[in-house]
Amino acid sequence: MQLLISILIIAVTALVVYRIVKSNPAQKVALPPLPAAPYTPVLPDTPVAHYWSDGGRLLVEVVNESRYQPVLKALAGEHGDAAARAQHTAMLFCDDRNAYEDAAVAVFLQGQMVGYLEAKAAVVFRARLKRDGFAGQLTSCDAQVRGGGLWQTARLSYHVVLDLEPLEKR
Repeated sequence: MQLLISILIIAVTALVVYRIVKSNPAQKVALPPLPAAPYTPVLPDTPVAHYWSDGGRLLVEVVNESRYQPVLKALAGEHGDAAARAQHTAMLFCDDRNAYEDAAVAVFLQGQMVGYLEAKAAVVFRARLKRDGFAGQLTSCDAQVRGGGLWQTARLSYHVVLDLEPLEKR
């Protein structure tokens, strides 16, 4: 009798699972077309609301992708085999249209996109903007393009550091 009840339970369970699978087939969802070029925010044509400074310590790094390396190389200028240390003014822009980060902060040098603040640092920076009354406004700070030195016959990558108070706990 127990064997019959066990077989009946297994059969009913199999039938229920079969009905669920058949009544809810996975439908293919059409994906949106890929953009022709990677998304790059546009620097707004508004005045700078605030200039940040941390006394020239340059402790906040910008996260950049390999696609920004040609721009950084040009901004680094001629530096021979030594690493670059090219001074610039960075524009910091809250990129609310970024599909990947909801609190993205884009960094521009000479009107050209060079990367973003790291995700956690961007959240802290946006909170600082709000606290100081600059939410959603363009701000700036000193920046430096570093790197590109020659090491074992290869050029090292370039990166950008900003003169902001540290945005993460050390």
